[in-house]
Amino acid sequence: MSDELLRKSNKQSAIKFVGFGAPEAFGAHIFKVNIPVGRSGDVLVMEDYGYLAGINGNPDFDLRVRLPRSKWTLAADTSRKDFNARLRAKQVSPSTWKPDENFLDRMLGKELCILLWAIEHTNSSDEIEVICRKWSSLRPEERWWLYAMTVAEGGQAEDAMRGWRKALHLALSDGEPTLKRPRKTSIFEESRTPGLFD
Repeated sequence: MSDELLRKSNKQSAIKFVGFGAPEAFGAHIFKVNIPVGRSGDVLVMEDYGYLAGINGNPDFDLRVRLPRSKWTLAADTSRKDFNARLRAKQVSPSTWKPDENFLDRMLGKELCILLWAIEHTNSSDEIEVICRKWSSLRPEERWWLYAMTVAEGGQAEDAMRGWRKALHLALSDGEPTLKRPRKTSIFEESRTPGLFD
């Protein structure tokens, strides 16, 4: 192995991560998800700019999402599975959502915002199921583009009923929930299906 490859390998293995791929180093640009203990309260998603705070007008952090815990519970598993599959592919330890503060890589945080912004206008668990399924079908690059478009006009928690935030809900909620699997029938209940040459 060449010295250059060895140095790169050692440098990459020296980086430590917490939560969902967030660099452990102080001052990293990350997202934080605060989940209240219990079944009530709001889940808060904040973008923490780290060392970038104060540069070019950046605040210390932005509150991006405020979502009722009941809606969060219906969507949390979808994001956890998606993020963990991608973290494992990069040989980073998977994580789980826990009450209190959770840390995310800044790009995963942007993707989570897209899911939660689409959910904030929902009225039913069926609608959340459709949104989760459609969000899962988006590639990361598509989610990042949607985040950039949305945050430019309505990226604060209080901007829930503006522009792209409404559009995200409409685009991702359009569809039917998955149908429940039909009950298996016994061989005595099945009718014989004619073969191709019968």
